Amino acid sequence: MKGGFIGLIGRANAGKSTLVNVLVGEKVAIVSPKPQTTRNSIMGVLTKPEYQLVFVDTPGLYKSGNYLTDVMMKATDDTAKDVDFILFVHDGHGGVTDEDIELIKKYQSGKIPMAVAYTKIDIMPKERIAEDVKKMYDGGIKCDIFPVSARKYTNLKKLESFLVEQMPDGGKVIEEDIVSDKSEKFMVAEIMREKILLKFDDEIPHGIAIVINEFKRNEKGVYDINLDIICEKPNHKAILIGKQGRAIKEVSSFAREAMEKFLDAKVFLTTYVRVEEDWRNRPGLVKDIFIV
Repeated sequence: MKGGFIGLIGRANAGKSTLVNVLVGEKVAIVSPKPQTTRNSIMGVLTKPEYQLVFVDTPGLYKSGNYLTDVMMKATDDTAKDVDFILFVHDGHGGVTDEDIELIKKYQSGKIPMAVAYTKIDIMPKERIAEDVKKMYDGGIKCDIFPVSARKYTNLKKLESFLVEQMPDGGKVIEEDIVSDKSEKFMVAEIMREKILLKFDDEIPHGIAIVINEFKRNEKGVYDINLDIICEKPNHKAILIGKQGRAIKEVSSFAREAMEKFLDAKVFLTTYVRVEEDWRNRPGLVKDIFIV
C-alpha cells in the first residue's frame, strides 16, 4: 500500500482549499474569495484500499506584513520541508508572470519532489492553457504540470493517480478513520469565520478572528457554543452587528445551520463581537486563534 503526505502550496486564492475538499470528498477547509482564508495548515485524508493520500493545505503565500502573516508563512515553509511531495497550486485564470515562475522555482529547488496544479481552467480560454504551460517550462519549471478544474472535476483523477505513484510504499500513515486532523472545535470556529467572509464580502477586511469561549455538549445532545468575533476597528464591529443586530443574527443563523450539519446535532450558538485593535500583531491573540 502506498501512502504519504502532500503539501499544497501557492498564492492566496489559488484554489488550494477547494482542491483539497474535492479530492478528499468532504469539506475539511473553509473557502472564500478573500485572502487569508486558510490560516493554519489543515490535513485532509483520502484513504482507499490501495493507498492513502494526506493533503496538507497551507496558508497562501504572502509578503511579511504582521505577526500573523509571519506565523502563517512559517507554517507553510515548515510543511514544505516535512512532506513527501509538494503540489504547487497556481491560479491559471490569473495568468503566469515571471514572479510566479520564480516563486514556483523556489520550491522546486528543494529536496522534496514537486508538481504544479494549474487550476481554474473552467473559467479561462482553452488556448491560454497551452501558452501558459509552455511559458512555465521555458522559464525553467522542470516538474509535471496538471491543468485542472476542481469545480468541474477536470483531470482530478489523472492528478490523483499521479500523486499515488509518487508516494512511498509502507501502508497507511494515519491509522484512524478520519478525513481531517482538526478538532470539531476548530472546524466550528472556521465555519463561523467562513460565513462572515462570505456574507460581508468587501465590507469587512480579512482581519477577523474567532475565539471559542465554550464548546460542550449537554445531556440532551445539544451543543452549547459561545464564541467571540474579533475585529480590528469600531466601524467593523458596527457593520458586523448591523442595524438593530440584524446582520449578526443573520450570519449567526447561517453559521449555526452549517455547524448543526457538521456536528449532526442541534446547536445553541451565542456570538459576541469585540474590538481588538491591531490583533494580528499581538502574539497572545494569534496564539488563541491557532490553537482553537
